[in-house]
Amino acid sequence: MNSDYDLQIAGDILEVPHLLQPPREHPATVAEFVGLARAIAADRSEWAHLVRYDATTRWYHRLRSGPGYEVWLLSWVPGQGSGRHDHGRSSGVLTVLEGTLTEHTERGTRALTAGAQRVFAPGYVHEVVNDALEPAVSLHVYYPGLTEMPMHTAQHCEARTEPRSVTA
Repeated sequence: MNSDYDLQIAGDILEVPHLLQPPREHPATVAEFVGLARAIAADRSEWAHLVRYDATTRWYHRLRSGPGYEVWLLSWVPGQGSGRHDHGRSSGVLTVLEGTLTEHTERGTRALTAGAQRVFAPGYVHEVVNDALEPAVSLHVYYPGLTEMPMHTAQHCEARTEPRSVTA
């Protein structure tokens, strides 16, 4: 009598190279970009020595690039913000490395502490601000690489308090 539990692999699967997918040198899926951001965040020696703080403007540094993507390191002193913007045709992963950042969107406000990650698609509108009393550092992965960052007119994205009206 056969059952699903009778299935066994004879021998070592690692000895059958055609069954294994080759490891990718560069990420290609959302999950892999999130994993890349987590791996960089976990390795402070890769980014901590590069961080600079600038009281007049947000500091940024391109940490790495690959086929179709870029990884940026940003610092935020208290009071600095991005302004309300989207990322054009780019998707992205925002990871807070140190400190706390506040994200304002149409849906509301969210505090992002060290380790927090946000994944967003093209056209996602938000504003990121350091409302805390300490500096913050964040990592941003963009796919494809960031070529535009359209600014939007409102200074803060506010949560909607009234339901949207739908017209036919």
